[in-house]
Amino acid sequence: MPILDSLEIRVAVAADASALAEFAARTFAETFGADNRPEDLRAHLAASFSLAQQTREILDPAVVTMLGFQNHTLVAFAQVRRKPPPACVDVEHPIELQRFYVDRPGHGTGVAQRLMQAARQAARDFDGRHLWLGVWERNSRAIAFYKKVGFTDQGSTDFFVGPDRQTDRVLVAPLFPA
Repeated sequence: MPILDSLEIRVAVAADASALAEFAARTFAETFGADNRPEDLRAHLAASFSLAQQTREILDPAVVTMLGFQNHTLVAFAQVRRKPPPACVDVEHPIELQRFYVDRPGHGTGVAQRLMQAARQAARDFDGRHLWLGVWERNSRAIAFYKKVGFTDQGSTDFFVGPDRQTDRVLVAPLFPA
């Protein structure tokens, strides 16, 4: 059965926090581990993807966490949140796409497009008019995907993996047709 036929996307609940914490830490480490010092990566994973942190984010009314499942297995997640954007985002009613991860076997299968549709709807539900995100300047695969689905580069911002300062490109997309 093709992955999209069995893909279910739903909003996370507190009981999902443990599975999400494991999945998020694993996919982040697989994606960025080779490009970061192990101690910096460990610090970032502990701060960003612990069970306690994922529980807080799932319960936060300013955050929507969407989970993508294939046959009851977590294969993707996205988090949309209300947060003031960096100064380079000068659009009306911006909502942040804080996290967007698809497990490697799901790359190129359409999972990301379906998850992006859900993320856009969550941002609209927050009364957003634009979706913004930060993506590591060295993550060319992700940048290409975001541009393919309508994001444009608006500038840069700092992102820290542990104490290591890195540069994220800030991308913005409208949530409604012009």
